[in-house]
Amino acid sequence: MSKKITISDGVYRRLKREKGDRSFSEVIEEKLDSCGTLAEVSGQQLFDSETADRVTDDIESLSHGAVERVADEST
Repeated sequence: MSKKITISDGVYRRLKREKGDRSFSEVIEEKLDSCGTLAEVSGQQLFDSETADRVTDDIESLSHGAVERVADEST
């Protein structure tokens, strides 16, 4: 069974360049199977891995502080 998805024109052009004589499904599956992420397949990888790790750490730190503030206010 197949499913229809919507992608941007830019992503379509990138996938089309990658696919050669393969199907789009094969290209996407190969990227995901090689430990890729959907962001890599769709071209949305905005940060290098070091920056992404720092951003993730910052978000986790800020989120933890928010949870503590909510807990303090509810007691």
